[in-house]
Amino acid sequence: MKNARWPVWCILLLALAAELLPLPAVAQALRPAFTTMVLIYWTLMWPGRFGIFTAFLFGLLIDIAHGSLLGQHALTLSVISYLVLRLHLQLRGFPLWQLTVFALVFLEGFLLLWIDGATGRATLGPQRWGPVFAAALFWPIVMAIMDRVRERLERRKSSFS
Repeated sequence: MKNARWPVWCILLLALAAELLPLPAVAQALRPAFTTMVLIYWTLMWPGRFGIFTAFLFGLLIDIAHGSLLGQHALTLSVISYLVLRLHLQLRGFPLWQLTVFALVFLEGFLLLWIDGATGRATLGPQRWGPVFAAALFWPIVMAIMDRVRERLERRKSSFS
C-alpha cells in the first residue's frame, strides 16, 4: 500500500489543473475548489498519509498559480486539513457529508476573505461565495470518483509478495 500514493498525487495535480483551466467569466464565479475537496477527501480517508504538509504544499502551488498572496491558500488549506485530521473520526461517522464539506469549504472562503481584508484586497459577491456553493453541488460527484479510486487502491495486491 506504500506504492499506492502516486495515483492520489496525480489526482491532486489534476484537481489543481482543473482550478487553472480558463473558463468564461460567468462560469468562473461558479468554479468549485477542486483541490480543497480532493484534499478534504484524502485527508479524511487516509489521515496517516495525507495531512497538513500536503495541504500546505498544494496551498503554495495554488498561490503561485493564481498569483495571490504567497501563503494565503497554504494557510487556509492547512487549517482545513488540521480540522479534518482532528475531527476525522467524527466526520466519517457523520451521515451528511454534503453539509460537512460545505461547512469546511465555507470556512476556507471565510479565511480567504479575512486574509484579503487584512491586506486590503477584500471582494464580496459571486466571485467569493460562488465556488463555495458549487463545491457543495459537486461534492457527491467528487466523492464518488475518489471512493472508486480508493477502493481500487486498497484492493490492489503488493507486487512484492
